Amino acid sequence: MIYEQLFRKTDGMVRAGLIGCGDFGATIVTQGHTVPRLQLRAVAERDTDRAMRAYLDAGVPAERIALCDTPGQAHEAYAGGRHIIVRDAAMLMEMPLEVIVCCTRSPEWGARYARMAIRARKHVVMVDKEADSVVGPVLKRLADAHKVVYTTDDGDEPGLLMGMVGWARSMGMEVLAGGNAHEALFDPDTRTIASRGKVVQLTGEQLRLMERVRPENLREVIAARRALTDAFRVDEECADPYCHMAVAANGTGLLPDRAHPLHPLVYWDELPSVLVPRDMGGIHDAVRCAVDIPTIIRKKGEPICGGSVYMVVRCPNTHAMEKMRRKGLITNFDVSAGVLYRPYHLCGAESAMSILCAGLLGVPTGGSELQQHVDIICSVRRAMRAGETIGPQGDSGWNRDFCCSLARGARLAQDAPIPFFMLEGNRLACDVPEGAVITLGMVEAPKDSALWELRREQDALFADKQ
Repeated sequence: MIYEQLFRKTDGMVRAGLIGCGDFGATIVTQGHTVPRLQLRAVAERDTDRAMRAYLDAGVPAERIALCDTPGQAHEAYAGGRHIIVRDAAMLMEMPLEVIVCCTRSPEWGARYARMAIRARKHVVMVDKEADSVVGPVLKRLADAHKVVYTTDDGDEPGLLMGMVGWARSMGMEVLAGGNAHEALFDPDTRTIASRGKVVQLTGEQLRLMERVRPENLREVIAARRALTDAFRVDEECADPYCHMAVAANGTGLLPDRAHPLHPLVYWDELPSVLVPRDMGGIHDAVRCAVDIPTIIRKKGEPICGGSVYMVVRCPNTHAMEKMRRKGLITNFDVSAGVLYRPYHLCGAESAMSILCAGLLGVPTGGSELQQHVDIICSVRRAMRAGETIGPQGDSGWNRDFCCSLARGARLAQDAPIPFFMLEGNRLACDVPEGAVITLGMVEAPKDSALWELRREQDALFADKQ
């Protein structure tokens, strides 16, 4: 690949440190141990057993791993070639490292450590999409001012989609839609369709909805499929999938066609017919370049597509489009648009490319220009009481109390919806009735929050663009 050719033009290794060694972070450690030019021998993790297991899984002998409680111990062990574990991530900022990977899964700590690393003039690879969705643009601006790189990582859907969209645009293609995808298993024998633990039984009439759409019935069939599988979308309206798309939207300029993406239930080869503007026969009304989260229909024996990213593209030259169709591009009915997709992502295994590109080349693999095009906002699924703490850290299911949606990015205001991940760990200032949208004024402002401080700085920086 071209990455390897570019890396050969540089000298030396990249010394990286990782903050957070959960499942994703552990993959960065284990795969990173095999990557040429990458030296990852510093991990900050409060649960030191998790960091120890990651090093051991990477093949590091136990005697070469040092748990360090002071900066002096960390410097001495690192200089001696050992792999170090520290509980306090701030200690990594004083280490001889070029890149810091933020992988905490905490909006507050992700933002805090990213800012700390940038101020220490270290490149930042941002796995913490929760923080990225709220303050990515201001962290990018801060990194530019300190002449370091801030990048969304290649190991997750947002960074990979940014790379795909940039690649297509550099070739002169127009990107009409993009996003990540879920999947649904359609079994004609049992007449069921299943997705994310939910199963829908199909009648004979409903089975016909599983036939490929045609130009004359496309919108009718897509609407009927959506009504049929509304149960699938309860999980889609929690924060995680919207977080992926918010980060991708802020890095590409793709926008939601409406607050709740349409989530069409489609086959891969239907995407270029469905996720295009209405004047091209599709379902998008409000924007020409849309972000959406389709659910892909597959049958038994067909490859899974969990963790996939896609984009629908068009080339204004009909000769070029026809040539691409003959060479494998899946197109719509009149060959005016086609879909390109990657049916997988490899999590932390791919993050090494973002680390090396930042450390060796000084370039991001994610979007080079970030704007707060969209925010994630939410309403409550149940009545909540004043004083209730929202989303205690460590409770991975806390966001199921909320119904999330995407909105155009806007400045903070007391009566305006608050970006979703600014809620975590904070208390409600008043009662919130079921179904209400949470605004900034409904939440007690924390006394010392890097995330809140950075968002206010971002609002001031980009006020003219909001």
